[in-house]
Amino acid sequence: MKVMIVDDSKSMRMIVKRTLKQAGFDTMEFEEAEDGTDALAKIDDYMPQLVLCDWNMPEMNGIDFLKAIRAAGNTVKFGFVTTESTAEMRAEAKAAGAQFLIAKPFTAETFEKTLQPVLRQP
Repeated sequence: MKVMIVDDSKSMRMIVKRTLKQAGFDTMEFEEAEDGTDALAKIDDYMPQLVLCDWNMPEMNGIDFLKAIRAAGNTVKFGFVTTESTAEMRAEAKAAGAQFLIAKPFTAETFEKTLQPVLRQP
């Protein structure tokens, strides 16, 4: 499975990858992007099956990135991995087409519990 991790922190991208492997997702391939603009430039060539994206980033934030790819007809499975997780943010993310929002700090169990049902969907 091809996964794109979008976060302006290189160390957080590494932590997400390590946590996914700890959660048993060790066959995933990864592409990284440092913000929504970078991710937008890479997504069509990489064609991920899952995007894990931070919300707050410079250049283009996560919600604007999600809205841009949905407007372009991209239906990739998409979730936020972010420090903030207000009810309003969760509602906005769902309305824009995100399948889930994982709040930082997270654990391998959080990823496993959240991703298993999403990845089983066609």
